Amino acid sequence: MSHHSGTPVVLELREVGYRPRGTDALLSDLTLHVHDGEILVIAGPNGAGKSTLIRLIAGLSEPTGGEMLLGGRPYRDVPITERARVIAYVGQSEESDDRLTVSQYVSLGQLPHHRTGGREASARATQEALTLADLTRFSDRRMSEISGGERQRAKIARAICQRPRILVLDEPTNHLDPLARGELLSLVSGLGITVVAALHDLTLIEAFASHVALIQGGRLVAHGHPVEVLSSERVRAVFSVDMHRMQHPLEARQISVLDIPIEGRFGTGIAGELSGSELSGPERPAPGAPHLRAVATRG
Repeated sequence: MSHHSGTPVVLELREVGYRPRGTDALLSDLTLHVHDGEILVIAGPNGAGKSTLIRLIAGLSEPTGGEMLLGGRPYRDVPITERARVIAYVGQSEESDDRLTVSQYVSLGQLPHHRTGGREASARATQEALTLADLTRFSDRRMSEISGGERQRAKIARAICQRPRILVLDEPTNHLDPLARGELLSLVSGLGITVVAALHDLTLIEAFASHVALIQGGRLVAHGHPVEVLSSERVRAVFSVDMHRMQHPLEARQISVLDIPIEGRFGTGIAGELSGSELSGPERPAPGAPHLRAVATRG
């Protein structure tokens, strides 16, 4: 479950556990490390502990066991103000103040730097973040006046404005349509900084991440490169669905395909296949649960 890289380790977890008072452990004996510049995706089924782990890495919760190191120093020894200049966090349920303009909201990322930078530096950082996130044309709009996808990009822009070394994301593609998901992950990937992100869509991981930490029941199942970690056998064992890698019919690249059982009366597959218990005659599929196949392409 270990890997090696030519860049320094910026984040390390040593036998980390998290057990809220009076409840069962949500995380147990997690050991992994992240090198500078890596994109680590934390994957696992619902209830595996992904968001709990993300909150620990972001510094929003403290582990009840083990040790976490940031740049070789224990988290507890890194002052909160310093940590805020190193780690930027974007949660899946945080809400913005709709009275703020997009520019004002993004500029909040400069708060950790208010003692060391002036107004000009803050304005420059804000403008650069707006440009990177393709939000310049919305800078004067209220947050309530932009779409869900644009709001999500604004959250990423606020984190960019923070000038972090590590970007921590909790399900950043939730509630986005397929194209918006790809655009947002392309934005994050292009930043060139260390990223730790919880993602539930397995078909997006291989194109986005350099490494995957797969967790189940609060424990680390595998840690390494996506193709190795997300093998067909392991995906089947952890998620109870089948994932296949197939050659793209028109281009020299592979696509990842999830074969998801649907126990419904109607449904269609990616090749126009008919399925459902009400079909009859030669068009009816073989007995068994009908399936819906979801596809994501590699970038």
